Amino acid sequence: MTIALLLTLAALAVIDSTSFGTLGIPVFLLLTTDRDRGRRLLIYLATVAGFYFLVGVALMLGASAFMEAFGDALQSRTAYIVQLAAGVGLFALSFRFDPKRRARRGRPERAFVPRTGGPRTMVLLGLTAGALEVATMVPYLAAVGMMTSAGLAAGQWLPVLGAYVLVMIVPALALMALRAAAGGWLEPKLERLRAWLAKHSASMVGWALAIIGFLLARDAAFSLFFQPS
Repeated sequence: MTIALLLTLAALAVIDSTSFGTLGIPVFLLLTTDRDRGRRLLIYLATVAGFYFLVGVALMLGASAFMEAFGDALQSRTAYIVQLAAGVGLFALSFRFDPKRRARRGRPERAFVPRTGGPRTMVLLGLTAGALEVATMVPYLAAVGMMTSAGLAAGQWLPVLGAYVLVMIVPALALMALRAAAGGWLEPKLERLRAWLAKHSASMVGWALAIIGFLLARDAAFSLFFQPS
């Protein structure tokens, strides 16, 4: 474990901390007016951090048992056709979130506004945000790849991975603490940030769907049409 590797991982974690799931949605939750907003935000952030930690552990360990049991089925022609159809479908669906396209058709602009509620709703929101973003969080995937390439033992990469996901949620926790200390001063700034996120959230979701769809379709098409049988 080198200092250079730790610094690189820290930088990647800071980049990941600015995503819509780790910063955008917490801003929405901070601006709710009821007294439970702090508890809801903590539940949401704990869910997001736990989700990414488990994803990282799975990636680090590798799904060897799963691939051993289902590897042949997942690499069959039928599986690749299903994957290709899913990728094309997600890519096509992404255009429904294009604000310019909706404006040309005279339709109102979509805006993603997180639904608030009790602990169960916050857990579901955290899992949904994590599932939508994990495939497009290049810094996180790069960090896992770097730790894998470094050949770290589990006793080394487990705490590093835990620290990584904690850094991801530090900005949101800092905003929560700052709002508690200076709510009146921070409120209008958070409102402007929320307005910007609300305006561009549909485009962000569309881009995420397009990227995931393209990657799925590209991988399936390569396996179907460009690999020797």
